[in-house]
Amino acid sequence: MEQTRWCENVILVDADYVDAVAFDLIVNFERMLNRPMPKADLAQWLVCVALDGGIRQGKNDIQVVLIYGRERKALDNFAPSDFAAELDGKAFTDDYVGEFRLSSVKKEELSDAEHLYLQSLEALADAKDIRRLIVVPDMEKYGARVREILGRTEGKEITLLAMEPQAGRGFRSEILGYSLMNALGIRGDEFK
Repeated sequence: MEQTRWCENVILVDADYVDAVAFDLIVNFERMLNRPMPKADLAQWLVCVALDGGIRQGKNDIQVVLIYGRERKALDNFAPSDFAAELDGKAFTDDYVGEFRLSSVKKEELSDAEHLYLQSLEALADAKDIRRLIVVPDMEKYGARVREILGRTEGKEITLLAMEPQAGRGFRSEILGYSLMNALGIRGDEFK
């Protein structure tokens, strides 16, 4: 997080949390749809998150920061998944939305992932270069602090993705499950 220049668009993800949500969706939809679920396509999920966050068609630059616990080396329910080898410092381009640059940040020995996420959120909320901030936190664990930080952030378009609608000042809320369902290849016509 020692970066001095940020893109206009930043996505901050609690990777441990989103991986757990993807697991829950995989287990539940395998039963409901009576078919095996693949791992979620990380690139497809990030494109959906960007669209949910208000990024529109164009040659956008989007920075993605994935924060994960020190005991983890990879996401269990996404592909690609290895934080060091496949994600950190990598980029991909979506023809519709633009370029996504990924950074993986491991929590340090003296910090936990929740503390690191909140510190990162505060730094990004204060960064002058950022115009649009999209956050995917674990609202059950530290949602009150997220709402507090977002409530006092000014001059940014902020979108909060969570499994349930969230109320608060300074942000709009979107449902996290929809983008994950898309990344898992779940189609609406499968529910008929």
